[in-house]
Order: sequence, then C-alpha cells, then structure tokens
Amino acid sequence: MTFEDLHLISPILQALEEEGYTQPTPIQQQAIPEVLQRRDLLATAQTGTGKTAAFAIPVLQLLHGQAITASQNIRALVLTPTRELASQVGDSFAAYGRYTGLKHLVVYGGVPYKVQTEALQAGIDILVATPGRLLDLLDQGFVKLDQVQILVIDEADRMLDMGFLPDIRRVLQAIPEKRQTLFFSATMAFEVSKLAKKILAEPVSVEVTPVSSTAGTIRQELYYVKKANKTPLLLHLLQHLGIDRTLVFMRTKEGADKLAKELNAAGIAAEAIHADRAQRDRERVLESFKNSETRVLVATDVAARGIDVEELSHVINYELPFEAETYVHRIGRTGRAGVAGIAITFCGATETPLLLAIQQLTGKAIPVVDQHPYPLTAQDFMEAAASSSSKNGNKKGRGGKGKRGRR
Repeated sequence: MTFEDLHLISPILQALEEEGYTQPTPIQQQAIPEVLQRRDLLATAQTGTGKTAAFAIPVLQLLHGQAITASQNIRALVLTPTRELASQVGDSFAAYGRYTGLKHLVVYGGVPYKVQTEALQAGIDILVATPGRLLDLLDQGFVKLDQVQILVIDEADRMLDMGFLPDIRRVLQAIPEKRQTLFFSATMAFEVSKLAKKILAEPVSVEVTPVSSTAGTIRQELYYVKKANKTPLLLHLLQHLGIDRTLVFMRTKEGADKLAKELNAAGIAAEAIHADRAQRDRERVLESFKNSETRVLVATDVAARGIDVEELSHVINYELPFEAETYVHRIGRTGRAGVAGIAITFCGATETPLLLAIQQLTGKAIPVVDQHPYPLTAQDFMEAAASSSSKNGNKKGRGGKGKRGRR
C-alpha cells in the first residue's frame, strides 16, 4: 500500500514525498481512512509505530477542505503530556502541512507567554498543547475552544500517570460536545479505558504492536551487576563497545543528575533531562544529543516521551522500571525504522522481581552477558534474599504484635 492508496490530497502527498515517506505504517493504514470518514478513533499504539502521522495527516486533510471559508478560530486541538512530545507533534504538522496553508501553534509551559499569545491573536487552525499551559491561556482569555471540531488526546496513559485527568476534564468542558475525538494510548489500563469510553462516540478501535512486544530489530542484553558497580560497568561498556551515543534510563530526577555528574567527572560528555529542567535547557540538551555533542543522555521515563533521535544505536536501562510496560517503551527508542539497535539492561540482585515481570510481559528471556568485569556472585543474591526476608519478617512481627494487643 502507498499513501496515494489512502486518497490523500496532493499538497499532503507532495510534503510526504519530500519527507521521504513511501509506504504508510500499519497504524497509518488503519487509522487514516477511518479518521477521514470523521469517525472517532480508539488507537492502542506504542512509540515508534508512526502514530503521530496517523492523526496529523487526516486532521490536516479534513481542515484543508474548509480552509478557504474558515474563520481564524482553533478547529483542531491536540493534547500531549510533555513539552518534548508537543514539540515533536508540532514539527510533524509543519512537515506534512507545509503546502496546505493551515496554521498551527505549539504551546507549553516554561517559555514566555508573549510569543504564544501573539500567535493566538493572529489566528491559528491547529493548537498542540500540554494541559497546564493550555488552561493558563484559557483562564486568561487568550484561547477560545468553542469552535474545536477535532480533539486528539495523545499518549493518554502517560497523561493520566502524570496526574492530568482533572485538567483533561476541564478542557472537555471548554470544547463542543459534538466533535470528532481521536484517542491514542500505548496501554489500555482501567482508568485509560474508562476515560476513552466517556469521551468517544462509537469509536473504531485500532491496535498495533501490543505493548508486550518488542521490535525484532532490537538486540536485548542483560548484565547482572551490583548496584555500586553500575557506573563502573557503564564506563567500561562506553569504552569497550564503541558506543558513540546512548540514551540511559533512570527512575528518578535525582538519580539522573547524579549519574550525569559522575560521567562528566570521568570525561564522558553527559547531560540529564527531566521535568525539573527549564524548557530552554531541555531543548538545548536534546539538540546537543541529536548533534552527537553529548555522548550520553540520562533521562527519566516522563522526560523521554517525545524524544525521537534517528539512528540511536544503544539504549541502556541503568535501573529497571517499576512497571514492566515501561521497559518496552524505553527500548523502543532504538531499533526504529528498520535500523538495528541494542538494548542493554543492568539488573541488581534486588531488582530480579522487576526483571521477572518484564520477561513475563514480553514472553521472552533476555539473554545474559556473563563476560564483564563486575558480575554478581551467588553471595550477592543470598544477601539480597536475606535482606528481603528480614524486612518482611519485621513487618509481620509488627503486625502480629498489633493484632495480639487488640485481642
């Protein structure tokens, strides 16, 4: 199938050709025709599947047909959880819509209001926004959403994880009830499904690349290593594997900052990216990484959503995530667009339950690399098991005393 087979208009086809797009991905093949029929859409798709184009292309086409007679009111609204993802989505609308004459704007926090408010006053067709800044602009009267025809909620699971549900509800109150809604989520947990049922009307369901699957282009490797030896092991791999550029995942902002400092002290150009950094800094850090000026980008999971770096050869899980599905999202940053990638995972003795959850989700054991300078010993596992048993015993003991006392 080609993009011509999807009955796209010539201005969009020309832009896609210039972008080097030849064949639509599975989610684009399934979603675009349904959206063009003005149907609501419920799409389960993880990062790297081409989901942004799956909604941006048909939204542009639907609005282009009204462009001559339309007013300057916002007619399409795209909600995203992070600044990075909002910027990426905005870039997609700019690329695919360059010949449509449609105007779009990206708004998020951490930047001055003036540029955004001036663009809004001049009139736009498509608004891409994070919930917080959107509501700020709405409260100040700079944004009117009463003419919105199409609502896109992107990465709904991440938005709920970040606590944006109250903000989403406020946005829903500000837009027309009669509209077309496109709902995208990498996972479909109960709360996500509940929100989707509330805001969608007889939606078409599309599911591509279930979250439990990992791309066949990604080679996965597992290194058992003591927590105290993770940084030395990382330095060893950077030196001996010839890794020019890698994305390293941490669970916390504090951990990301600490690791970046340790790497820089060892002579490795590294930067941390997380929600506490100013937007200007985040954009600078990401651009430096894309240009290979920064060798290691240390990221938290929230900040990593929206990071799209071409030909990223390695992703490293310095710490295992608490949610198994997050592992799939993490390693999906490499091995994209058919290019091979390597996902390296460090696992300490106390992290083995998290590893088991990942392997149960994906249905595959991650191949273990034994030949490295900092392997875990049987004694390490025994000590971790004893420590866990001791903690559980203390909890039971305290609970038992309480119960006996009450009796």
